[in-house]
Amino acid sequence: MARKRPTLIHYLEAIGAVIIYFFFRALPVDWASGLGGFAARMIGPRLGITKRARENLRIALPALDDAESRRILRDMWDNLGRVCAEYPHLRNFTIANGRIIVEDQGNILPARDPKQRHIFFSAHCGNWEVTVRAAIQLGFEVTAVYRAANNPVVDRLIAWARGAEGGEFVPKGSAAAHRVFPALREGRELCMLIDQKMNDGIAVPFFGRPVMTAPALALLAQRLNCAVVPAHVVRLKGARFRVILEPPIDLPKNDGAADRLQLMTTVNQIVERWIRERPEQWLWLHRRWPD
Repeated sequence: MARKRPTLIHYLEAIGAVIIYFFFRALPVDWASGLGGFAARMIGPRLGITKRARENLRIALPALDDAESRRILRDMWDNLGRVCAEYPHLRNFTIANGRIIVEDQGNILPARDPKQRHIFFSAHCGNWEVTVRAAIQLGFEVTAVYRAANNPVVDRLIAWARGAEGGEFVPKGSAAAHRVFPALREGRELCMLIDQKMNDGIAVPFFGRPVMTAPALALLAQRLNCAVVPAHVVRLKGARFRVILEPPIDLPKNDGAADRLQLMTTVNQIVERWIRERPEQWLWLHRRWPD
């Protein structure tokens, strides 16, 4: 896929990103995570974009009082700041050193069938980059679909920071459309974040309101008989995480639009449950609900 041609503004932004990146890389991982969280917690709530997060929170959880809403948004910024500061240290997040704990609720790993393909879906919870790292370290060959950064130079920096050996990262859009089917047929597993705003797709309930949701997950699962596994990251203390693999979702028997809607409704219900359990760990900044 042809890359977007960088502009002068892109390069200037990238210089700032590189300086910040190597500043946090020079720090021990826990210091970097803590400092990133502190800075975002102090600055983020004062930014204009917090108004969008506050409105999203009002739509999803209208019963919250003002004090609890402020706490959730402050802690959301803390989590986001930690995620950003942890990018230079992603390669240090391993199951072996205890920074990643895997909770296999669906008994997927002991009963693993090498012929069975999996689609792991997750959301922007905790540090969402950890899901792919955990899957790779568990022995899965992974193709992950991601949203490329608006700045193509910064996007390359993020790709370099990921550095996940055995992982393949494909930007959403035409590149993903051409790659995911072949990847699954080759025996690779698919990782997807499915909680972002879509301009097209199908309308699926989410916190009681219809939101445009990509049906690609359902289409792939039905066509290739993939196991659909909910997998989400919970931030524990500091830069330590639990990756929870839940039991696979039962697929509808037929391959029709109604069945895809049924499956995606279940997917959105699971993501909604994750958010209700730990609202401060979800990224409330997306335009997830229509205006």
